[in-house]
This record gives sequence, structure tokens and C-alpha cells, in this order.
Amino acid sequence: MANQSMTRRDFVSTGVTAAAAAAVGMHGASTVAAGNPACADTSKILNYNPDMEYRRCGKTNLMVSAVCLGGHWKRVNTVVPGLFQGGNWLSGNFNNPDFIKNRTEVVTRCIERGINYIDACTGQEVEAYSKALKGRREKMYLGYSWYQNEVRFPAWRTFEKLKEGFDQGLKQAGLDYVDLWRITCHEQSGQHTEGEIEQLVRALEWAKKSGRARFTGISSHDRPHIRKLIEKYPAQLEVIVTPYTAKTKVIDDESGLWAAMKKMDVGWFGIKPFAGTSLFKGDSSPDSPHAEEDSRLARLTLRYILCNPNITAPIPGLITPVQVDNAALAVKERRELDAQEKAELERATDRAWANLPYHYQWLKDWEYI
Repeated sequence: MANQSMTRRDFVSTGVTAAAAAAVGMHGASTVAAGNPACADTSKILNYNPDMEYRRCGKTNLMVSAVCLGGHWKRVNTVVPGLFQGGNWLSGNFNNPDFIKNRTEVVTRCIERGINYIDACTGQEVEAYSKALKGRREKMYLGYSWYQNEVRFPAWRTFEKLKEGFDQGLKQAGLDYVDLWRITCHEQSGQHTEGEIEQLVRALEWAKKSGRARFTGISSHDRPHIRKLIEKYPAQLEVIVTPYTAKTKVIDDESGLWAAMKKMDVGWFGIKPFAGTSLFKGDSSPDSPHAEEDSRLARLTLRYILCNPNITAPIPGLITPVQVDNAALAVKERRELDAQEKAELERATDRAWANLPYHYQWLKDWEYI
């Protein structure tokens, strides 16, 4: 298990051996309602907590908490007033002591609850969570994407530029390595040419071989393209990040993405579980009159998603320790929704779909996988 003192050189020499060793007794294990693969050695699970469930993250063989921390902090201005500038959640003074305190407290509560993975996908997130993890990196896996310096922008679509951007990001965040580099593609990744994808894959391969990233993958919202890529580049695309909401349903069809994910043994994280907060009636402020109802809807959603044993974890953005507690509680609650709970969640998701902003309309394309 990597710890804070392990260097990039250590990863180059021991990464493959460690992954193989981790597979012993874990590969192919099925999750159980109590929380963990029956034959897993819990002493080898990072930041293990008996009240948390852990799932094998595909061919990486990492045992990851069933709920993780997504990088986004949308609505954090309800607890750190005045942080955002111009209404943009990525524009603000992120050296604000109250913001730093908030992110540190949220990470601390995640660690206390047995959550062991953070997914950061913007430069601001990478820097903020690197600070929050300082001195306790051995407690959490860190997923990295500095999307501003990746293939969503034409200037960053070559092998050399992706290398440059990745090294620049590591240096700026004070990181020697990341556990996962998952490059953020266009929402419709078919917009990238085959040549651009080859450059992306080459960069991921370089990062892993050089010890800068233990594992690699992509984020994409294009199901046919994801299937094609994970079958073509199985060694480089070990983890995929896709949308997965309370509207998402699995189609038992061997030609679909879900079947390919299982076949290729890909780790799978689900973004936007709460439909970009459209699921909720309140504004996520601690004194919101809808706080209790929204917390219940969040737990229902997480329980619904975790009924799919093949997804590693949903990764909601959480802005307070109370929200972390609520997410951890969802893992402990009865998994299957009863008829009343299903009806309640369906009404809420119908309302969320009706209220989706224009820039989140693509979520509707992920109702079936």
C-alpha cells in the first residue's frame, strides 16, 4: 500500500507486484450486503472502517469505499458566504481560510467514516484537495484530472502537451504521484479523432510507466465510444468515470456498455448522482427548510445506485461534514428500496429531469446503460 513517504521510483519498481498481490483473495469476489467481499483481507483495505462497504475497483484491485468524495463543491457558498465570484463555483478566492477549513473538515469526516477515495477533476480541485490531504495522504486514494490542461481543449491534444500539463499540475499541487489519472474527454468523446485518442492513451501509458500515476483511465459521457475504447486499450483504460443518476437503469444486453465494463473488468465511478443538485428542493444550506427531505433523497439515490454491484462507487460532491455523515449512513441502510421509497424517488427524479439546466441536458442520455 502506498504511503506518504513512497516515491515515484518506488511505484515504478513495485507497482505491478503490489497490484498482483492485492488480487490474491479478492479478484472475482462478490460484494455482500454487510459490506465487503467475503474473502477480502480487511487489514489491506486503505482506511478501513467496519461500517463502510468496500468494492473492488476492477482490474486495479484497489478496494474502494462504496461512496466516495467527488471533487465538486457546488453550493459551498451556502456555508462559506461570498466565496464565489460571478456565480461561478470555480471562480473565487480558494485561499480563503474558511474555504480551506471547510474542505479540510469534509476530508477529515470522510476519513473518519472510512471513505478512501477523492476524485478531483479541475485544477482548483486538485490543489484544494492536495492541501486538505497534506500529512495524511496515506488515508485516501487521489483521482486526478486537471481538465483545463487536457484534451477538451485543442492545445492539449498531443502526447507532449499532455505530458507537460500533467507534470505542471503535479508540481503546482505539490504531488509526486497520483493514484489515478483519468483524463477528462468531451462529454461526447466521439468528437475526438482517433489520432487524438492515440495521443491520450500514449500519455496515460507514459504516466503509469514513469510512476506518476498508479492507474489510468478516462472520463466520458459517450457510451458507444467508451465501449470501443475500453476494448481497444484495456491496459490503459483501467477506470472509467461516467454519469450515473437515480434515473439510470441497466439493460441486460451483451451489446451494451454495462456488459463491456464487466467483461473488461473496468473500475467504474459514477458522477452527478444527484443530477447536479437538481434532485433537491433546498439550497443545501444548513438551515434550509428542505434539509431533512433532501438528505433522505440523497440516501435513497445512493442506495439505488449501489444496487448495481458492478459500479465501484458514486462520487457525490459534499460540502459539509453532515453531508458526509448522510452519505455514509446510506451505505449502512437497507439496500433495496421498497415500493413507497421507489415512488418517492421517482417523483423526485421526474422533478429533477424537468428542472435540469440546459448545460446538464446530456444527463438524460444516461437513463439506460
